[in-house]
Amino acid sequence: MEKFTFYKYSGHGNDFVLVDNWEGQIQEKDLARISRLMCRTKFGIGADGAAFIIPGPDEVDFAWRFFNADGSEPDVCGNAARCIAHLANSIGVAPAEMSFKTKAGVASAVVSGRLVKVQFPKIGRPEGVTLVEAEGVSLAYHRLNTGVPHAVAWVEDLENTNVVKIGRAVRRHQSFAPDGTNVDFVKILGPAKLALRTYERGVEDETLACGTGAIAAALLSASLGLVTGSAITCQTRGGEDLMISFEGPASAPEKIFMEGKVRYLFSGQVEADLFLK
Repeated sequence: MEKFTFYKYSGHGNDFVLVDNWEGQIQEKDLARISRLMCRTKFGIGADGAAFIIPGPDEVDFAWRFFNADGSEPDVCGNAARCIAHLANSIGVAPAEMSFKTKAGVASAVVSGRLVKVQFPKIGRPEGVTLVEAEGVSLAYHRLNTGVPHAVAWVEDLENTNVVKIGRAVRRHQSFAPDGTNVDFVKILGPAKLALRTYERGVEDETLACGTGAIAAALLSASLGLVTGSAITCQTRGGEDLMISFEGPASAPEKIFMEGKVRYLFSGQVEADLFLK
């Protein structure tokens, strides 16, 4: 494997390794394996996920492939979408107002400095409620696929909720078989504000922010009347806010937007030693 350049980004503490693979220097068959190696802590760069910019069809500026830290490939990742839009604009792949193809469909983005606003493809309707007891805690989980599956529960004491233990049990519960689910715990903070903690499938841990989880939490909270209006502030574990807005009814929105700042942390070259067993 030849050397290639990587870019390390963070979206509210949800961190990613991004690669410009426009010329195809990394073969498609190797993307999952290289993602897993790059995302490893101590032996790699360390990240929640990895994404690769690739050419897309004529109607978009580019396409991308995204992989979780374990090498699995979901259809979309919200915070990675903001980060890769910023990188694509920075390296001249796309203008500040762009569109790009994901496995979930075509998304668009507007980059203004560190602030990135992404419009996501249409999502499904709420899929009902599942009561799950895990680690001695029984909660009602509302299901919504926002490009990836999410199970959302509301709690009063978010700070002391054992997100890792409960989330891990719910993520693999038979109710969500065979693919499992991301698990979100939400506390309502005000008429248009909520706090969110997420156990992410594919990372297999709590992450400091989850974009698709914020979308699920905001839309479900709005459809249940727990928050009002069409612009919801989501407080992430990383300490920064994501703004989720939508057009149309919350239960079946016509357009969905996520807005927040990204951090370009550093870049470097992957060396051959990364691939040593």
